[in-house]
Amino acid sequence: MPPAPALPPVLDGTLVLDLSTAGPAARAARILADFGARVVKVGAPPRKAGVQNTPPFYAYSGNRGMQLVQIDLKAPASKEAFLRLADGADVVIESYRPGVADRLGIGYAALSKRNPRIVVCSTSGYGQSGPASQRAGHDLNYAAVSGYLDCTERRPDGGPPLPGASIADGAGGGMHAAMSILAALLRRERTGRGEYLDVSVADGMLYLMSIYVDEFLATGAEPGPRHYVLTGRYACYGIYEAGDGGWLSLGIIEAAFWKNLCEALGLEKWVAHQYDDAAQPAIRADLAAAFRAKPRDAWVAELADRDTCIAPVYSVAEATDDPQFRHRGVFVEAEHEEHGRFRQLGPTFAAQTPVAAPARVPNAKRTHTREVLAGAGIPPAELDAMIDEGLIA
Repeated sequence: MPPAPALPPVLDGTLVLDLSTAGPAARAARILADFGARVVKVGAPPRKAGVQNTPPFYAYSGNRGMQLVQIDLKAPASKEAFLRLADGADVVIESYRPGVADRLGIGYAALSKRNPRIVVCSTSGYGQSGPASQRAGHDLNYAAVSGYLDCTERRPDGGPPLPGASIADGAGGGMHAAMSILAALLRRERTGRGEYLDVSVADGMLYLMSIYVDEFLATGAEPGPRHYVLTGRYACYGIYEAGDGGWLSLGIIEAAFWKNLCEALGLEKWVAHQYDDAAQPAIRADLAAAFRAKPRDAWVAELADRDTCIAPVYSVAEATDDPQFRHRGVFVEAEHEEHGRFRQLGPTFAAQTPVAAPARVPNAKRTHTREVLAGAGIPPAELDAMIDEGLIA
C-alpha cells in the first residue's frame, strides 16, 4: 500500500501566547508547539525583567520553534499592544501568582471581553484559590504535599529522597495544563467560546497518586514505602546490583513472568511464593546473590527477551544511545544560530506532527517583537515610539 499522505500538524494555525519563563507553564507551551501551534513567548524588556532563572545551556528545547517578544505589560501603550496581539490568539498561558494577571489587566476577564474564543490557562503551584494559593513553591514542594515523597523508599537517614527528575513540573503541571488546553480547544469547536483553566501543579501531582489516594480514601490503609507492589513491597519489583556495579530494574507483577525469572535463575523454589510476605527477605537475598554473578548488560542480554520484565538502569548518556529510542525516532536534530547543530529530544506523543528538521532553537538575545506586533496590526510609528521608550524590545 502507498504511504498515507502527510497530515498537517494537529495545532496548525493555532496561536499561543506564553507569558511564563520556566516550569510547568513553559512545559505546556512546549507541548503545544510540538503539536504544531505557533507559540509566541512573551517576556519583559531587559530593564524590566530583573533577574531571570533560565536554563544555563543553549541547547534547551523548551523554546524550540517559538518566537520571542519583549513587552512591558505595566505601561498602558505596550499593554495595549499585547491586548491587540491577544485579540487574535487562541490560547494564553500564564504562571503569575494568583490574581496578578487580573491586576495587570491581562487576565481572562479582560481578554475574553475582547476575544470570546480565547482559552486562558493559569498554571500555579496550588491553584487560584484556597489557603495555600499564594504560597511560593517548586517541583519538590508539590511532590511533597501530594504524598509522592512519602511513598518513596527512604534514604539511610530515614527521610524521603529527592526525585531524580522534575515529575511535578512535567507530568503534574505541564502535561496537565496541555491536556486541559487541548480539551478546551476541542470544546470551543463545539460551543464557539473559549474558557478559563485553573491548573494547580499540586492537584495534578495528587492525580498521579490516585492509585494510593483512592485506596486510602476507600479503606483507610495509609500507603508508604513498600506498602504496595509498585513501591517495592515484594522482591519481584525492585532494583538489584549486578556483578559489575551496574543496576537492574526488576518490574514483575504477573505470576507467569515471575515463573520465567525463577526458572532462568535456578530459583524455582520461590515460584509459589511471589506474594508471600514472610518469604520476601529470603527471596531478596537470593535474587541479590544471583544478579551479582554477571555484569548488568549480560543479564539484560540473557533475560530481557524472555518475558522477565527486566531492564537496565541507564544513565542519561546511555538512554540517549539506546537502540530502541533511536529506532523510535525520539531524538531530532536542532540548530542554534550561534552554536550550530546538535541533537535534542523531540516530541514523544503519537500524533503525526513531525518537527521540522533541523528544529530551530531561538537565540535568547534576539527577539521577534517588531515582526510579531506588526503582524497584529500595530503601525510602525507606534512600534518605533514604544522601542524608543523601552516599552518593547
